[in-house]
Amino acid sequence: MQTEASFIIRNARVLTMDEANPRASAVAVAGNRILAVGSEAQIDAFSGPDTHVIDAKGATVLPGFNEAHMHIFGGSAELRELSLYGMKGFDALDKALKTYAADYPERQLLIAQHADYTILSDDERVTRHHLDRILPDRAVLIFAPDHHTAWANTLALKMGGILEGRDVGVGNEIVMGDDGLANGELRESNAIRPVSALSETGGREMLGVGTGGDPEHVTAEQRAGDIEILKEGLAYVASLGITSVQNMDGSLYQLEMLDEIEKTVGLPVRMRMPFHMKNFMPLSDIETKAAAWRDRFNSDRLRSDFVKLFMDGVTESGTAVFVDDYCHQPGLKGDPLFSQEHFNDVAITADKLGLPVAVHAIGDGAVRMVLNGYEAAIKANGKRDSRNRIEHIEVVHPDDIKRFKELGTVASMQPTHPPGSAGLPLEPYLSYIGEDRWPYAFAWRTLVDAGAPIVFATDWPVSPLDPMNCIQCAMSREVWKEGMKDERLSLHETLAAYTKNGAWVEFMEDRKGVLKPGYLADIVVLNADVEATDFTKLATVRPVTTVCDGKVTYQA
Repeated sequence: MQTEASFIIRNARVLTMDEANPRASAVAVAGNRILAVGSEAQIDAFSGPDTHVIDAKGATVLPGFNEAHMHIFGGSAELRELSLYGMKGFDALDKALKTYAADYPERQLLIAQHADYTILSDDERVTRHHLDRILPDRAVLIFAPDHHTAWANTLALKMGGILEGRDVGVGNEIVMGDDGLANGELRESNAIRPVSALSETGGREMLGVGTGGDPEHVTAEQRAGDIEILKEGLAYVASLGITSVQNMDGSLYQLEMLDEIEKTVGLPVRMRMPFHMKNFMPLSDIETKAAAWRDRFNSDRLRSDFVKLFMDGVTESGTAVFVDDYCHQPGLKGDPLFSQEHFNDVAITADKLGLPVAVHAIGDGAVRMVLNGYEAAIKANGKRDSRNRIEHIEVVHPDDIKRFKELGTVASMQPTHPPGSAGLPLEPYLSYIGEDRWPYAFAWRTLVDAGAPIVFATDWPVSPLDPMNCIQCAMSREVWKEGMKDERLSLHETLAAYTKNGAWVEFMEDRKGVLKPGYLADIVVLNADVEATDFTKLATVRPVTTVCDGKVTYQA
């Protein structure tokens, strides 16, 4: 007897991402699996008395979006904080912070997000003195979009115990003023953490990415509050058509909270998390922790099966690592967080245990070091299908482009990050890297043409999470100078980088990422035909239904 569908999506423009059957007009789902994909007549045959029907109204239906690089706990917490996205000028900052302070009189630390490096002007950087003029009697911390730089006022610096500076380790800096005191600018997590720890969450949401560790002495009440924050964030993720998340915070605390959510009410999205390797950790942690987490969390709903680390910081703070000097500061190249030998040992050890590696590398010097490490792992252990990744790759040296294919390295990139996209200013970035490096910056097309597999994501909360906004940024990106190469991918390549390729990099291409009979029922129904929508209007296309594991997780 033919299986009856749980529900049917019909009257659709289905882009399956399945090369053998790329287009259809209807999809049938039974339980948590796709039953059939085809014409309406073919799919209607699976309809029964209890089958629910979703009318797509001629709009696009896709495999659920796979957000291949984000930070779920930090992003979830920031939903409750002030956003300075797109804000310009001292007066606007003054008004926003004072209004926020009045709305939350009980908060010990006021945190604002998405403050451009040029929020005051192109040539004036925020200091504690600017923030003191606005709120001298409330502790204030504002973050740059990349979260690698933050600015605190004097009270926040005093409360964090860093007004007079402190050794915060290589690659981190409390910027000091001419008066011998911190000027308010904090670079990288070790410098920011003493202040962010004053927040309502105690900074727990950033520990996975900041230290790779877990919070100490968390009360039952605090943990319950953190779980509620995560639930809010997960619901927001599902509302954007996302069904899979590759969360870059290596934290057992987060994994155990997500596991509790899964076992109680169920996760509305599939979660993948790494073990976060820091430069002060022993290599043995990869076996005793990373491999152990893989064994413990290994379902299709929640898994921890790779190693993440940082090789450098970001360009705007001078902490990204380049082969040649920064153009605005001769002699500055940036300091790597791992030596080449140390990273080689990490890559070899992880590879020997069958654990893929994902490395944050912004500058071309950091990218080269990561590629060197992956090459060392191949030489030591033999070549395998590792699907190792480099995250961001804001600049790649031309000599290293071909190495991505040779080493089987995945380019994990963010269309919302190029200056000039997603409201980001062109400066100081373009001046810092210099015009000679512009052709090798955010070089999606160049890398794909050279044979590199590519996945797309937003790095939320660094950039807005909405996949359709990200896809619009990818498709409408403009060159920085006439005559430069257009680095955009086609719409279908872009959609694949957000669906099919994301499943592949997780080693889950045999069960998700395409709409195909027998595959997991992870689906997003949009409210328009993306192929008929102008590239500059793609962000107006909204999800109306999200289905994960055969269950509706969002309905507009």
